[in-house]
Amino acid sequence: MFTIEHDFDATVITLVDEGDKTAPLQEDLTIEAFEDCVVLRQINPITDMVVSITLSMAQLQDLAIALDLPAGSYRIAPKA
Repeated sequence: MFTIEHDFDATVITLVDEGDKTAPLQEDLTIEAFEDCVVLRQINPITDMVVSITLSMAQLQDLAIALDLPAGSYRIAPKA
């Protein structure tokens, strides 16, 4: 399950782990998409603190490309 909200300066997506019977559920993941970066936030269940990861748009693009490639080291040529 997920929700999508469009705020003034960001789109906020929350992913809710409904899981399956073979794995423990993970905490909700909130993704905030801004013009220049994407921020992922999730509560660490051990410390009960929010952990944030900020990806630049270039990192996000590399991640999207990497999901469809085999193991290896890659450099994506910048767009002209």
